[in-house]
Amino acid sequence: MKERTLAILKPDCVRKNLTGQIIARIEAAGFKILGIKKVRMTKETAGAFYAVHKGKPFYDGLVEFMSSGPCIPMALEKDNAVVDFRNLIGATDPKDAAPGTIRKDYADNKGENIVHGSDSPENAKIEISFFFSEKELLENL
Repeated sequence: MKERTLAILKPDCVRKNLTGQIIARIEAAGFKILGIKKVRMTKETAGAFYAVHKGKPFYDGLVEFMSSGPCIPMALEKDNAVVDFRNLIGATDPKDAAPGTIRKDYADNKGENIVHGSDSPENAKIEISFFFSEKELLENL
């Protein structure tokens, strides 16, 4: 069954000019891009997106980082999208990520780890709607 997930190419990915390489890997893994845009989150926007982490030790640094430059949110679709995307990107900390994953290959550290991926189908719906209206999501025919 088709499922959706949100990916965000984070400011470090954009800054390092890796967006094309990462998008190519995502598409090669069978994901369809339903929506894509380049945005610059403010601290308020980043804080709202990551509100679930408010109060955790890494929250302030995460908000600061995610508002430090442009990022590229993408709504993705494929069978088993959430789990498959998290397997493609690897563990949050690149030193713990499996060889061949995006974070292992490109991320510098746990705080600047190239890409965000939704952690559940339920959160994917919420996260996708944060960046995209339903009419912006185009099915690949």
